[in-house]
Amino acid sequence: MNEQEFAELAAGAALDALSPDDQQRYHAALAAHPEWQRIADEDADSVAFLAEGTPPAAPSPDIRAALLARIAVTPQGGDVIVPDTVPDVVPETSSASAADAGGTADTPPSADGAAAPKAPAHRLRILFALAACLALLVGVGAGAVAINSYVNRPASVVALEDIQAAGDAQQASVPIEGGGTATAHWSASLGKSVLVTDGIPALSEGETYELWYVRGETPVSAGVFAADDGEATAVLAGDMQAGDVIAVTIEQDGGSPSGLPTTDPVLAIPTA
Repeated sequence: MNEQEFAELAAGAALDALSPDDQQRYHAALAAHPEWQRIADEDADSVAFLAEGTPPAAPSPDIRAALLARIAVTPQGGDVIVPDTVPDVVPETSSASAADAGGTADTPPSADGAAAPKAPAHRLRILFALAACLALLVGVGAGAVAINSYVNRPASVVALEDIQAAGDAQQASVPIEGGGTATAHWSASLGKSVLVTDGIPALSEGETYELWYVRGETPVSAGVFAADDGEATAVLAGDMQAGDVIAVTIEQDGGSPSGLPTTDPVLAIPTA
């Protein structure tokens, strides 16, 4: 067996795709040529990298179909013959002598003395490459999903991240009646603020929460928001000014029709 033939078997061993006969040939060759261990290690490291470096993701049916179609047209070259008994050791001298006679030492004889056909080892290398391509496609798909999720973040999340990254970022929290907490995050330099609630009560049908900037005695509407199971992250519309109080009232769907609060605030968070 030469080094190229061993490399084909090493690829199959890394993928755990060798027949019992090829496994015996692989281990015998490795025992006879310990310097080939580096080939086996490189293939094993490649498989481990592909297995561990890719986030779990289900490949699409199209990818699987394409891979199976590629395998279907790969030359198979005969069936693998598994002998009834497998010798513990294959003498190197026998392999060498047979190789000199025509390179057939790696083919075990059949019962009638003729050389038994076996699947060509080069297809294992092809399968190794196909598996690597499949893992790459899955990784690219998972990366695209992650990028898409990042690009399409809600505006309130983007605003909160901007505020938290600002040098003058501030926050203040107040308790919510009945349990829970409301926290206002703001940055005067950015003129932005975001309200984060945890445990805010659910509203009746036809009602909504409305946000306000209260400047002195003047309330300025800053949009409406809804809570999902008591949780909400809402960016206030308009520019925040120093000293504003961030307030929340309960209004009809769509917000106060007059542009002024119609109920007393359920939350009020000073920013000064």
